[in-house]
Amino acid sequence: MQMIRKISGAFTGGAIGGFIDSFNIWSMGKVGITDLLGVGMKPEFTAPWLYQRMVWSGIWMLLLLLPLWRQRTILRGCLFSLLPSAMMLLLVLPGMGKGLFGLGFGVLTPVVVIGLNFIYGIVASCWYRWSTR
Repeated sequence: MQMIRKISGAFTGGAIGGFIDSFNIWSMGKVGITDLLGVGMKPEFTAPWLYQRMVWSGIWMLLLLLPLWRQRTILRGCLFSLLPSAMMLLLVLPGMGKGLFGLGFGVLTPVVVIGLNFIYGIVASCWYRWSTR
């Protein structure tokens, strides 16, 4: 039963973090922050877009099941968020035709992706820690 609780906590934390990450990038585009940064990412907040991001975010944060840095919640979230950041910057954005690191969206794209994913990882890690106590 304890393992089910851990898996559920990791996935749910990732999904919640993914929702917050998605809301952040969408709202940054809506209010013009991405324009100020010279980053052309302005996704539409649609159910299919959000659902896909939340599911993948939950899957990625199953990494929280690894017994690494358990007492370092924030560091753990930041470090584990680097893997989905790398996938986004090295596979997804280039696959969209935006070049390596998504530089076709703007030179600060890697900073935005990694920064927002840090928030996602921290939220997921905090949720996991709270839900598995």
